[in-house]
Amino acid sequence: MPDERAPKRDDSRIIIHFVSHAALTCGPSSADLVNTGANLRHAQDYDCFYASVVEAENPALKFVPLAIQQKQIVVTCNYEARRRGLYKLQLISEAKRVCPDIVIVLGENLTRFRDASKMLYGFLRAQVWSDKAERLGFDEVSVGGLIGFRCSQRLVLGSHLAKHLRHRLEAESGYTATVGISTNKLLAKLVGNVNKPQNQTTLVPPYQPGVLEDSNVISFMDGHDIGKVPGIGFKLSQKIRAHLLGRQPAFQQGLVYGGTKEKVSVRDVRLSAGMGPNLLQEVLGGPGSEKGIGGRVWGLLNGVDGSEVGKAKSVPSQISIEDSYIRLDTIEEVRKQLLTLSRRLIERMHIDLTEEDEEVAEQLRRWLAHPRTLRLSTRPRPPLNADGTRSRTFKRISRSCPTPSFIFSLSENIDSLAEKLVTETIMPSFRKLHPEKSGWNLSLVNIAVANMVETASETVTGRGRDIGRMFRNQEEVLKDWQVTTDSTSSDEEGAETNEGCISPALEESSVAHISDEAEKPIEAGSEAGWESDEDERGSSQRCDTCNAVLPAFAMAAHKRFHLIPD
Repeated sequence: MPDERAPKRDDSRIIIHFVSHAALTCGPSSADLVNTGANLRHAQDYDCFYASVVEAENPALKFVPLAIQQKQIVVTCNYEARRRGLYKLQLISEAKRVCPDIVIVLGENLTRFRDASKMLYGFLRAQVWSDKAERLGFDEVSVGGLIGFRCSQRLVLGSHLAKHLRHRLEAESGYTATVGISTNKLLAKLVGNVNKPQNQTTLVPPYQPGVLEDSNVISFMDGHDIGKVPGIGFKLSQKIRAHLLGRQPAFQQGLVYGGTKEKVSVRDVRLSAGMGPNLLQEVLGGPGSEKGIGGRVWGLLNGVDGSEVGKAKSVPSQISIEDSYIRLDTIEEVRKQLLTLSRRLIERMHIDLTEEDEEVAEQLRRWLAHPRTLRLSTRPRPPLNADGTRSRTFKRISRSCPTPSFIFSLSENIDSLAEKLVTETIMPSFRKLHPEKSGWNLSLVNIAVANMVETASETVTGRGRDIGRMFRNQEEVLKDWQVTTDSTSSDEEGAETNEGCISPALEESSVAHISDEAEKPIEAGSEAGWESDEDERGSSQRCDTCNAVLPAFAMAAHKRFHLIPD
């Protein structure tokens, strides 16, 4: 029997989830026909994306174990390195011990990865007819639209479209993709992880349980750990684990946060006694929690995700630059790091928020949007406990202020802008966040700009029209509607000028005849002259009641006005 507690799922859409990789040249890419059709999801994630970008820049690295390093951690590695025993969030020292011939590339400067992500997003956005291309983060994008047909037909059509896009992506950019296809973003993302790399996977029907068969959606979701379900973060999953285990779950100790030793599957949660949206609301709710969090998480556990694919945006909703530290607790170190982060933030703003303006010679670039808010966030480590241990925390503290106008200067040097930004804006905010003179022991610092306001442009999302550009372009835009008159003259020079204005299509006899006619003065009121405004409107009449002079066509309505009683 179908579970009456399970929320209703909308299967009228199709989502395609892309995960991009650098193309391998050792053989053709495989494709388990995937979907397409209605909503299309494209994502490049950390699961090899950094390594893929480096491989695309240097194809010789495709066939050797490659790791991307940030601080002393392997943030990602290619599939050859994984075959040698390396994995994400592994210490560099351990990675070198496991695989001595590993090639390590520093990846703390994210510019190359952001540029590649922007390029791939632009490719998929250009293929979307519905203008739905939602960028979900640094490396993840959803694109889509709706089509008709039954669910199974949509899945087949979606599979063919995904295959076509994968092949075009590889041919045009050198990147391949792993693709997942289903009827919502949650299922498409998860099913795309089943067959990696360079593959396509479709979650096939039945999507709804029947008398003799179970739902493939429920069976698929049941095998996932709750911490792997998109939309259920580390904190929520830890609360759910604690409820099922009856105690606080253990997690991995060490430099990297987030790993858990307690595996609890979606099936464990779904079939536990009394489990449902109400119980989840009790477990996950509380001060500051999301309204209806229990129902939303219960829906995710049952494969329900009603979130729509957002409209394409020409500018990001925010730009954020951050870095993590072993220990940051002196004002000199803080100022040095704030300068580095500010410089990277301004560079990123110039890349993402400006465009070339070829029409203005004095200024080669123009702003697409101005962020209104500047935000500084830090994450202090808590003090040591009595037993010498330190509690783990993910809590950040933040302070926001209006973005200073000088940051939008395109003529001033970036280093001087960063120095001014830190001195006049960020350091005062930092002192309000941390009034103590030292001893903060910061593990993370983040600087971000948000609340984007698009500048005047010709797009529908722009804040009004760009009047300067409109005046510069008006002659070109209005040229087909301009009315010109030829001055007539009785002398020879005038005749030559008029003759030069005659269409080449006219015969010589016609030209001669028109030239002769041009020498004769045009009498007022003749058919050859311009019609007057009065002729165009018709004759005017005077009202007998109020002596107003009106066009003849309006006089009848005017007389009825006088007949209206006061």
